[in-house]
Amino acid sequence: MAITQAMSTLFKKDVMLGDQHLDSDTLHIALYTSSATLNATTDGYITANEVANGGGYTTGGEALASKTVEENSTSGVFDAADPEWTSATFTARGALIYNKTLGDASSNARGAIAILDFGGDFTVSGGTFKIVFPANTKDNAIVRID
Repeated sequence: MAITQAMSTLFKKDVMLGDQHLDSDTLHIALYTSSATLNATTDGYITANEVANGGGYTTGGEALASKTVEENSTSGVFDAADPEWTSATFTARGALIYNKTLGDASSNARGAIAILDFGGDFTVSGGTFKIVFPANTKDNAIVRID
């Protein structure tokens, strides 16, 4: 089991086909434990080894707010407000950003965008768990296409 930071290979194809609309589609970010297997071949939202429902977390994750897509020097970049979970008590190792608009209602077989590896387990106990996205630049944006 491992989480490997990557952009989903299916996302790259979906971008070329014009299926992804990061500024207007419903995007979510779900959290996962260290037992999860997520990598570039992850095609969509999965429930296996997602952080359990409760303790301030709802399975399926949080909707991303304040989404922007823009040109930045030689890249296309995406950004959103930093997601956070308040009154939280859980441990997470990584996350999956996915397009809920593309996910099949029964299997969520499509829609993966990016897999985030936190580099270790992060635990919160009765506090706020916040993911701080990097600067929205050509070298650092959370999702960028060069």
